[in-house]
Amino acid sequence: MPDAETGTTTGATTGAATDAERLPLRERKKLRTRQALIDTALERFTEHGFDGTTLDELCDAVDVSKRTFFRNFTSKEDVAMAPTQDFWTAFVDGLETRAPDSPTLLEMLQDTLLETLERMPADGWARRVLLSRRLAEKTPSMDAHGLHFCDRTTRAALAVLHRRFDLGGAADLRARLALDVLIAAFHRALDIWTARPGTPTRAALAADLRTAFAAVPGSLTLTVTPRKAG
Repeated sequence: MPDAETGTTTGATTGAATDAERLPLRERKKLRTRQALIDTALERFTEHGFDGTTLDELCDAVDVSKRTFFRNFTSKEDVAMAPTQDFWTAFVDGLETRAPDSPTLLEMLQDTLLETLERMPADGWARRVLLSRRLAEKTPSMDAHGLHFCDRTTRAALAVLHRRFDLGGAADLRARLALDVLIAAFHRALDIWTARPGTPTRAALAADLRTAFAAVPGSLTLTVTPRKAG
């Protein structure tokens, strides 16, 4: 059954928790430290502003050294954007095992993205994404960091596609455009989702993604006619 807060199934939530529990103690501690840095960063950036919170203050709040911080993240922008970056990293991982069971490449990418969303952690991931997105809207350096990450991730996904699948002679341009369409639809869905009142759920994001995906074919054939005067 769907979880009331996250919109995910109990089975998916239990599976994610079980995977974490199987890790060695040292790795579980590392994950907890990383998550504490993300949660504390998002809360402090939201309360005091991105530029109003220093890296020293963030590390002190989590009781870790800067060295530990830089083992996990490259910058304040990196930790602030971790919720969506982790999502896209998981998407690329999903492509590594994805069966080519969709009619088109774009549909396969869409299916993989939705399945990735279902695997995101149930413990507050939606709220973290919301805080991160709202910070990015008023922090230019986060936008710049996001563009760089997006380009790297697109290239990584493209490399996986060409390594694993016979795209029927499709040039890089067509496969790249399919990924670009996917990313554009994701961002439009995320904009709609972020504007929802309260803390929108993961189920709501999935619904907004499906709406955006459904609009893609029509956007490619949308015609333009002049407005009538008066």
